[in-house]
Amino acid sequence: MQKLQILDYIVFFIYFIIVASYGYWIYNKKKTKETSSTDFFLAEGSLTWWAIGASLIASNISAEQFIGASGDGFAMGLAIATYEWMAAATLIVVAVFFMPIYLKNRIFTMPQFLTQRYNNTVSMIMAIFWLFLYILVNLTSILFLGALAVSTISGLNFTACMIGLAVFAVIITLGGMKVIGFTDVIQVFFLILGGLATTYLAINLVSTENGTDGIVNGFNQMLTQSEDHFHMIFPKGHPHYASLPGLTVLIGGMWIVNLNYWGCNQYITQRALGADLKTAREGILFAAFLKLLMPIIVVLPGIAAYTLYQNGLFQQEMLDATGEINKDHAYPVLLNLLPAGLKGLSFAALTAAVVASLAGKANSISTIFTLDIYKKYIAPNASEQKLVRVGRVAIWVSMLMAIFISPFMGIDKKGGFQFIQEMTGLVSPGVFAAFIMGFFWKKTNSSGALFAIVGGFLLSLFFKYVLPGMVNLEFLAPSGFAVLGADGVYTIPFLDTMGFVFLICVAVMIVLGLQKPSSKGLEIDASMFKTSSSFAIGAAVVIAVITFLYAYFW
Repeated sequence: MQKLQILDYIVFFIYFIIVASYGYWIYNKKKTKETSSTDFFLAEGSLTWWAIGASLIASNISAEQFIGASGDGFAMGLAIATYEWMAAATLIVVAVFFMPIYLKNRIFTMPQFLTQRYNNTVSMIMAIFWLFLYILVNLTSILFLGALAVSTISGLNFTACMIGLAVFAVIITLGGMKVIGFTDVIQVFFLILGGLATTYLAINLVSTENGTDGIVNGFNQMLTQSEDHFHMIFPKGHPHYASLPGLTVLIGGMWIVNLNYWGCNQYITQRALGADLKTAREGILFAAFLKLLMPIIVVLPGIAAYTLYQNGLFQQEMLDATGEINKDHAYPVLLNLLPAGLKGLSFAALTAAVVASLAGKANSISTIFTLDIYKKYIAPNASEQKLVRVGRVAIWVSMLMAIFISPFMGIDKKGGFQFIQEMTGLVSPGVFAAFIMGFFWKKTNSSGALFAIVGGFLLSLFFKYVLPGMVNLEFLAPSGFAVLGADGVYTIPFLDTMGFVFLICVAVMIVLGLQKPSSKGLEIDASMFKTSSSFAIGAAVVIAVITFLYAYFW
């Protein structure tokens, strides 16, 4: 396998110098004489709309998207882009309905919202849940997969890559959210530029292998030769129906996953919580537009690799040690076909995605631990400087934990994208129920929220690991119930596991709320959800593009 050459390392070194220098310049330009905790964790009032939007995408896109989504593009085609395009629609909902509630109530962390809306018990349990999820699932998987990808492409030692990525991320994170937010703009620039370069050359290679030239010819040949890979909605009976079950991707549990991730997730919402409503909305809208672009970068290369594979190219490179086709080899194989220099640019894009995600996760871990645990329960009278120091120590500790824990998580065996989706899917339904009911139904009480968070998690565990072994019923997450009958398998596609758990949580919360209505309901009026004309036009464009894409590639 071709490794990085001198020119590739030069390109990568230029990327590193630009990010490090810009981050240092931002840190010196925007630092105050005495950094406050809200300034360090939220960059309050410092981030512009374009910095917020870029940071949202940089934090979201990591190795599991580049490697995993391209692999799924190779295996099942464009349909996997539903995770990106549905996220764009979700971001519009979050900007219109969620952000006004957070900002009006000056919410800095998600546990803080739970404290104000419910009580300290609910908040504490959720803070611990999030810390475990962020460290044991997200941070470890991002670090492990990132190091694996970087090591595979560069030929460098895996452990050295893991430590290098962690240190690079920590350096950025120690400057606080303002440094993360603005350096993420550079990260996204390299991410998009390098990703588009890989896509362009992959599609052009399809054209060359068929005796023509040009990206348009290459794409047309992909449409013809891999026609089965250009459908967004799978019919019943499709080999990958269990993974993306028909219309469920539009109206089922996909909404729960996305609304919980983009609207109730400290890791994501933290970018916008320090801004005013107009700036936050514009930043989220910018992120929605970037989300529309992501499948070109992370899915199309996989489809190009599939087309080339069908034509007889790199048959051996796609096989794993057991001789089976490994879809996750698609993106690294393509990178190794790139010429010197461009390969370094794509390598920088992959590194940028990993480092930005690590920095964002570490900052959120630090924020929740410092503000929702340390300040509330350990040192209520701690000074602002002390809180910032504790936050920085938390960053180092969480990253060290990830380095030591990640090799034992079995991430490589399950596949990083699937691992993250499965683990977060266990907590998403209950957490989202607690938030959405807390937002919009004043009678929702703390008992209901406690059931949703803890009971929802236990129900997810039960349906996933216990029920299939007890009765003749399978949960094919995220597809839904599959009843095994005499004449075959009958799937109820709209009743997916996450949707089912969510409905149970909501029903219990309604019953408990009616029995003992809460007195902590939020004051909400319709004027909070009014948007500017420019935002409305931008949101309409995003929805129109999504509608067209689903209709065209149905």
